[in-house]
Amino acid sequence: MSGATMHLKGQAKDLGGGFTVRRLLPAVQRQAVGPFIFFDHFGPVTVLPGDSPDVRPHPHIGLATVTYLFSGAMMHRDSLGCVQQIEPGAINWMTAGRGIVHSERRPERLADSTYVNHGIQLWTALPLAHEEADPSFVHTPAAAIPQVRVGDAIVRVLIGSAFGQTSPVATLSPMVYLDVQLPTGASLDIPALAQEMAVYTVDSPVQLNGDTVGSQLLAVVNEGEPLQLSAPGEAAARLMVIGGEALDAPRHMWWNFVSSRKERIVKAAHDWEAQAIGRVPGEVEWIPLPERRFSP
Repeated sequence: MSGATMHLKGQAKDLGGGFTVRRLLPAVQRQAVGPFIFFDHFGPVTVLPGDSPDVRPHPHIGLATVTYLFSGAMMHRDSLGCVQQIEPGAINWMTAGRGIVHSERRPERLADSTYVNHGIQLWTALPLAHEEADPSFVHTPAAAIPQVRVGDAIVRVLIGSAFGQTSPVATLSPMVYLDVQLPTGASLDIPALAQEMAVYTVDSPVQLNGDTVGSQLLAVVNEGEPLQLSAPGEAAARLMVIGGEALDAPRHMWWNFVSSRKERIVKAAHDWEAQAIGRVPGEVEWIPLPERRFSP
């Protein structure tokens, strides 16, 4: 019998500016996998000259965002004054903590270019002791991310440790995040690296613990169970593996805010309405609060 307890299908979400994502977490069936409370897969989408795949300045509290591109580019700017072009293979970790504001826009150098944006954005809930941590942004370039060949598979250890490799990305709680490439006919056994684990099939179906997992599904396995993966089809498969310890307490999520306390989300909403969380230097736009307000 399959070790996968559930297969989660992404729901289309329009973030504005023609930027649509497939949202796997949170889902009705499952709020989180370890500390990962939010999982968006965007693209592949062709960006033409004149397109504006921009996300205007918006706030976060109580979480850390993790942005990873397979292709394309984005320009990150935040209220700390950080400006960073996000490129394929790098890990971009932004701790919101007590509050940060950021935008993600088309790089000016690509204004007249045609390119393909494709990637994953995750949110992790910060541990209770760090929900109000100082905000920060850390870019780890692709060249610094360890990569290992295991049989015919290629594994990039984006966060955490696996197969004798440890990522340089610092986190506030134990977790694992892997980018796995399986050639046609290849297989890979991954031990139970964390209490809770899941596999996302980016582009092709795979076999997971004897069960077929269709393309673009998030398969959550039983707690403490290892992963037996294979790509038996006609195409190679790319997979993202996430995992970590179960959340230390329930979290409330509304819009871009995450907290263990409802009153903290209410305060964040008031602060954003008053433009008191922060401003991104050089930006004059911002995304307003949703019309449907948070109900404590």
